[in-house]
Amino acid sequence: MDIELQAIRENGNDGATYSPNERVAAGNGDGGASRIPAATERAGLLFVQPTSSSRETVPSDHTTEAQRTLGNTLCPQKMNSLCKISRERVRLLLIIICIVGLICAVIGISLAMCAAIHVDGDENFDSSSFTVPRSFNGSFQLPNRVFTEELSTLSSNESQALAADLQEKLADLYRSSPALGRYFSKAEIQAFRNGSVVIADYQLTFVMPEEQQDQLRNFTLSREMVYNVFRQFLYEQEADESGQMYIAPVSLNMFLRL
Repeated sequence: MDIELQAIRENGNDGATYSPNERVAAGNGDGGASRIPAATERAGLLFVQPTSSSRETVPSDHTTEAQRTLGNTLCPQKMNSLCKISRERVRLLLIIICIVGLICAVIGISLAMCAAIHVDGDENFDSSSFTVPRSFNGSFQLPNRVFTEELSTLSSNESQALAADLQEKLADLYRSSPALGRYFSKAEIQAFRNGSVVIADYQLTFVMPEEQQDQLRNFTLSREMVYNVFRQFLYEQEADESGQMYIAPVSLNMFLRL
C-alpha cells in the first residue's frame, strides 16, 4: 500500500497549517486562514476597509476615477453652453449698435445734404427790382401817453422823439414779418392829435416788383394782410413793458392810400 506524502504549509506567523487540498476558514483568534483569490486590476471595486479611528469607508480607485471623469465631462459642457450664450448676446448687442449707428449716420448725411442742396427761393430776390410803391394810412391811440402842446407841433423835440420811437417800432414789426419783410420800405408818423388820449397818424410804405404786382395786391400786400400783421403784434405786446409806447389794439385803423 502506497502512502502519498503531502506538504504541510504554515499560514502566517501563528503556526497554523493547512494542506493544499484543505479549505481552512479564517478566524480572528485561532490563526486560521483561507485561500483568498488574488485581486486583479480589472476588479470593479477594491475591497473597502473600515478604519479604526473614523469608521469611514475609503472609496475605491475606480469610484474616484469615475466621479472625476464625470465631473470633467459635465464642466466643459456647461462652460461651452455659457460661452455660447455669451457670444450670442455679444453678437446681438453688436448688431443692434451697428444698426443704430447706421440709422444715425443716414439721418446725419440726409440732413447735411438737405442743408447743402436746399435753396429757399423766398430768400433769393433782387430788391432793386421792387419799384412799385403801395402805401397804407391809419391811426392808433397811445393810452399811456399824456398829450402836451409840444406834441401838436411835429417839429418840436418831444414830438420828434416820440415819432422816431414809434417809427422804429413799426419798422421792426414789419421787417421781422416772413411774408411782408422783403417788401417793407418805411414807416412814418405824420402827426399827433389830441383826443381822450394821444392819437398818432401813421403811413406804411411797401414796394413790389412790377411783374407780380397784381398778385401781391390781392394777397400778400392786401389791406387785410398788412392790417392783421399789425393787429396781431399789438395783441401780443405787454402794457407794462411798453410803457408810454403802448398802442391800444382796438384803436388801430388802416386803409389803403390810393
